[in-house]
Amino acid sequence: MFRDIDSLKAAGVPVAYNRSTKRYHIDGEHFLPPTNLTIDEALAVVLMADRLGRSPGEAILAPAVRAAEKIEAGLPAAMQKRLQAASEAIHIDPGPRNPLGDHHDTHHTLLTASVDRQAVRLRYDCRTEFQVIQTELEPYSVLHRERSWYVIGHSTRHDQVRTFNIGRVLDIEALDRSFERPKSFSLERHLGNAWRMIPEDGPDEHVHLRFAPFLGGNVAEVLWHPTQRCQFAEDGWLDYHVTVSGLREIVWWVLGYGDQVEVVKPARLRRMVGRRLRAAAERYPEA
Repeated sequence: MFRDIDSLKAAGVPVAYNRSTKRYHIDGEHFLPPTNLTIDEALAVVLMADRLGRSPGEAILAPAVRAAEKIEAGLPAAMQKRLQAASEAIHIDPGPRNPLGDHHDTHHTLLTASVDRQAVRLRYDCRTEFQVIQTELEPYSVLHRERSWYVIGHSTRHDQVRTFNIGRVLDIEALDRSFERPKSFSLERHLGNAWRMIPEDGPDEHVHLRFAPFLGGNVAEVLWHPTQRCQFAEDGWLDYHVTVSGLREIVWWVLGYGDQVEVVKPARLRRMVGRRLRAAAERYPEA
């Protein structure tokens, strides 16, 4: 019996001894009540958790994998066979991403601090300030986007809401200080029309790009930004319109298409792309 109790504790099950009743018991709040999933719901949960949770560097999703395994074990034999067939037929590739590596504890600390409204102190490798900085952070939200995990919150060093890449956190310490997330804060409102993660001050800008026929179809079939509008001209070129909060992120996306795209406006983005392309060309004088 004691070996079984030790095994349960090792698995994370909260087994406790009640001295008054002289009995061992499990906290009733540890397990959720049964949920009546449909077969399609169960298959979807198991497949998604299995595919994403077992990806390299995604150990943060290990609880999802364990939950999926429990669901799978409770399926009828015929459904387990169907699940196996579906697993062989469906493949999900989340694409390139920055794995958390040895930052899982940092991610857990930030997630817990965000839920419990507890401030933390960070030592951070800041790529924009070109140095290691230290700040106290009130973590409003933890977000996975564009291949990496981020934490967004109020930074005392900058006295504003900032975004930090969790993979660049060198040290973290939970502080004995609570905070209240402003009622006016929402992640959607904070990000605004940022192309990816970092909104810039100032009014939003309308961007007009023209993509060559060779790539226009590929660009138009993907929703890159919620404000985008695509229209094909008679010459086969794609007119791509989007409204963004800042240009520093979208410039790198534009550069990725090389000579297959032209910036029509704004003029500032056209100059930014032109400078980068000329500098790149100078690296290949023999070409």
